[in-house]
This record gives sequence, structure tokens and C-alpha cells, in this order.
Amino acid sequence: MNENIGKEMYYLVKRLFPIYRSITGEGVRETLKIIQKQIPIIINEVPTGMKVFDWVIPEEWNIKDAYVMDESGNKIIDFKKNNLHIVGYSEPVNKIVTFSELKNHLFSLPEQPTAIPFITSYYKRTWGFCIAHNELTHLKEEQYRVFIDSEFKNGFLTYGELIIPGRLSKEIFLSTYICHPSMANNELSGPAVTTSLVKWILEKPRKYTYRIVFIPETIGSIAYLSKNLEIMKQNIIAGFNITCVGDEKVYSYLPTRKGNTYADKIALNILGFKSPHFIKYTFLERGSDERQYNAPGVDLPVVSVMRSKYEEYPEYHTSLDNLDLVTSNGLYGSYTILKECLILLENNKKYKIRCLGEPQLGKRSLYPSFSKKTIENETKKMIDFIAYADGTNDLIEISNTIKVPVWELYEIIDKLKKCDLLDEQELY
Repeated sequence: MNENIGKEMYYLVKRLFPIYRSITGEGVRETLKIIQKQIPIIINEVPTGMKVFDWVIPEEWNIKDAYVMDESGNKIIDFKKNNLHIVGYSEPVNKIVTFSELKNHLFSLPEQPTAIPFITSYYKRTWGFCIAHNELTHLKEEQYRVFIDSEFKNGFLTYGELIIPGRLSKEIFLSTYICHPSMANNELSGPAVTTSLVKWILEKPRKYTYRIVFIPETIGSIAYLSKNLEIMKQNIIAGFNITCVGDEKVYSYLPTRKGNTYADKIALNILGFKSPHFIKYTFLERGSDERQYNAPGVDLPVVSVMRSKYEEYPEYHTSLDNLDLVTSNGLYGSYTILKECLILLENNKKYKIRCLGEPQLGKRSLYPSFSKKTIENETKKMIDFIAYADGTNDLIEISNTIKVPVWELYEIIDKLKKCDLLDEQELY
């Protein structure tokens, strides 16, 4: 079953990989429609020109073809062979240029000579191509035909949303983005893992309501917040920005702006036990939608739990972030970490032992019949849990204090409740 979940996520990454996406356009719609076949997201659109906080929704941009052709008729740069070749939001071009002029519109990475970089120019009209530096160095002094078949129009910014009701109106928030072209870890691991988490959420009884969005990064989160901020501030207790979760490298964590929210506590507890060598970044190293969710005045408790953090791995925003970089095991590992965070959110309460003094566990078959020099491990966990179940500590605080993972305490809690030894208090 676990292996199948990982394979399903990798298959979705592979299915979405060839589609050209930007912050607007048909590629975003196609991506969302594919996801919609797996989970019941609602596809929404925000029109060009709408003011969203300090921003304005840009014109919709779509592209059909783009290439650079040499004098011999060879397409030395071809969008249809790799969609990273085009600078995002390039304006239409169809002309002959000199090599000198062409070079002013070419982007490469001398330090990564085999990689095609990912470059965009969303809010300034220009055009350009991206090329591997090794190929750039072989171009000759001659004339070239530049062709870009793109379109700007008054259209829409498109995003996907799903609200899954729970017993309570308080919400858990999941956000991922669908606005980059063919990059597997940075772009597609997030939507794939989020889709599988949604499938799991839909199968389970829920205390909390879940708000899930698939949005264009930055402008999408700003547009969504401008429409929903009041109810989000009222209801969201914890959130996760899901990105860069597909490789098999060490986990990483980026906190909220204040670093002390409920979401921070949840993530640090789970990562601390599941992957104690995780890399902890600061909010000064932010770069994704956590910027918007934690902005002053917004102040939502949203953290990022990742594998290799964006900007920190060499393949980031290049053609090397391909289907070889992500794996089904990497995706499944991230899915498991985030699922444990959600399980903890659903189960976390404050606990208080009902009797004064240490309860007599033996008569309730919760303690070994014979006294030994050392207490068995499971019994020790129960006794330590009882010692801190004073009505002031929640499950996270008890777990951190007695150094036992929360998932090893769930059974202990059930046993104590069955023996009528435990009171519990909801946090929300």
C-alpha cells in the first residue's frame, strides 16, 4: 500500500511534467483539470485587472511555439523540445536578428554549463530564451530567426480550491503551487503530495475543517488572501506550504515569521522524532508563499516542511530538476511526515490524570505482575506520560518532555481512557 501511494504520486509528477505552466494561462487550467480527476477541487478564476491588495492581476499569457533558427535552418533553441527554453511571459517576436542582438536576449548558467535555467519576466514586457551554456558557446557569428508565438489578453488567473468540512469550523490549511514549467521537485512534488494527502483526509473522520489550495505562487496566494483573509484569520489554527518534497535528501523546515505558532510546534515535534537531523532555516531565508501567509497583518500560522529547500539545491530552477531528481520513496517520505503532522493536529489535547497520586496500574492490568529491577519500556512511557498529564500540558509538550514520539503515546492514551483514568480538554 505504501509503495503504491509513492508510485501514484510519482506518476502524477510524470503526467504533469510536460505541461507548460506560468502564473496564468492554459497550462495552469490543464494541470488543475488533471488534479480534479483525482480529488474534487473547485477551479476558480480571478479576472485580469482586479486589484488584490497592492497588486493587480496581470494579463493572461499563453504560448504555442518558440524557437531560434540559424542560417542553415536548424532550430538551435526549440521550445517544443524543452519548455524551459522560453523566458516566461515573452512577447511575440518574428524577426531576423544579428548574433550580437540575440545574445542580449539569451540566458545561461556558466557555472552549470549543461543546465537550462528557468527565467521569467512577468511584469515587464520583453522576450528571451534560455540555453545551456555549453550550447551558447558554440553559436556562430551569423544571423538568426527569432520566433515566439505567444499571446497576451484580458483573461484570468486560475486556481484550485477544496474545503473539506470537519466537526469543527476551525481549519487546517494546505497550500501548494502550480505555476512553473517542467521542474519536478520545485514545481510538481508539492501538488502530487498534496493530492495524496487530500485523498487520505477524505477517507478519515475529521475534527477540523481542511482548506486546500493549488495556486500560482505569490500572485495566487495574494489573490486568494485578498478574497478570504477574514475567514482564514478567524479559523486557521495551523497551515503548511507544501513545496520541494520529492527528493530523498534530508528534510528541512522554515518557520513562521514569529517562529512560535501552533504550526511551528507541530512541525518541530514531528520532524524532531522522525528526522532529527533536519535542517532548520530561519524566516529570513523564506522565498515561497510563506512570505504572503506570514506577512504583517496577515499573520497566518503557516510553515514549510520540505526535503531540499528551494534555492539550496543545485538543480533548483534549472532543467536538472527533472524526473530523475524526484523518487516515489522521496515523495512518500514527505507524505508520511506531513500526514503525521495532520494526525497530531487532529489528536492533540490537554490531558489530566483523574486520581490523586500515581494511579494503581496493576489492578487495571497496565503494570507487570512481577516487580523487576528495571521498568519495561512501554510501562515507563505510561508512567512518564501520567507524570506530566496535569491538565496544563498538551500532547506535544508531554512528548517533548518525556522524549517519546506522539505516535507512541496514542495507544497509551487509549488505554488510560478505557480505564477511566484520563480527562481531556480540546485546544480549539
